[in-house]
Amino acid sequence: MGDQRTSIIPTSIRRIFEGRVFTLAVEHITLPKGHALDMEVIRHPGSVVLIPRLDDGRLMLVRQYRHAIGKWVWELPAGTLKKDEAPEAAAARECQEEIGLIPGQLTRLQSLFPTPGYCDEEMHYFLATALRAPGPTDPILPPDEDEDIETRAFTLAEIHAAMASGDVVDMKTVAGLVLLGTHG
Repeated sequence: MGDQRTSIIPTSIRRIFEGRVFTLAVEHITLPKGHALDMEVIRHPGSVVLIPRLDDGRLMLVRQYRHAIGKWVWELPAGTLKKDEAPEAAAARECQEEIGLIPGQLTRLQSLFPTPGYCDEEMHYFLATALRAPGPTDPILPPDEDEDIETRAFTLAEIHAAMASGDVVDMKTVAGLVLLGTHG
């Protein structure tokens, strides 16, 4: 299914907004058939999504307020890559920051683009297992300042019921559960 066509290079880029997480730009491009147009693009450094699985098989979810939709949402822990940070390092960091546990093993499942129509964010999914509490020699990694997080373990059946009832509405979480199903 691979496509051998090359990328289209913008002839001009106008930055509209630069924030702490992403940049919004208008990029002027010409499509292969000759049509020129301006494309609004969100440039994002990428992120990691964790599927933290406890030894008993339950999965850890976090509940936090998502202002854009005005709701508290149960979702898989996730976070933005820092400058020059490898996804594996970000996954370990975010696991400790968001659920307070250190993964003994991280298994990379897949990388997905959640909104390729207007954003270049690539989400790197990891199964986090052999979870343990930080020891006396581990660094202390508190949640980010803008995070007010509740953490809870759920069975897969409980998560599926929460999806069916509309309590889990986060697409990255649904995608993570699909990936988990394809990788065991």
